Amino acid sequence: MACGAAILAACASNNNAAETSRNAALPSYSLDNRSGAVTSVNRYLWSASLETLNFMPVFSADPIGGIIITDWFANPNVPNERLKANIYILDTTLRADALRVSVFKQQYTGAGWQDAPVNPATAREIENAIMTRARQLRLNSVG
Repeated sequence: MACGAAILAACASNNNAAETSRNAALPSYSLDNRSGAVTSVNRYLWSASLETLNFMPVFSADPIGGIIITDWFANPNVPNERLKANIYILDTTLRADALRVSVFKQQYTGAGWQDAPVNPATAREIENAIMTRARQLRLNSVG
């Protein structure tokens, strides 16, 4: 799976704006009551979201509002299908209810790209992967 993700990342990394968004420092705007640090969204959720979906090109990333919108991504093994994701970080705390993921799917037909249903478990699996990575990042920063 890691090899596949690396191949997909190589295919999707031609967008310089996407790379700039991924590598930009997280700006700080609101006060975190526990640590006294100034943040706009949970930095672990933000970083974990970008890392988890690093194989998809980023269309827009707003660290102040906590929104990451990917561009359409087509797996080279399934060229007639493409996916897009929207990630919403809703709070400065590291909690499951501070994260929402929406996934969109299209399939290519003779009439062009048509919307297709997405398995509801897909968004939950991405949310779980992001939460797992965010917790790892948090633990690494503490220890």
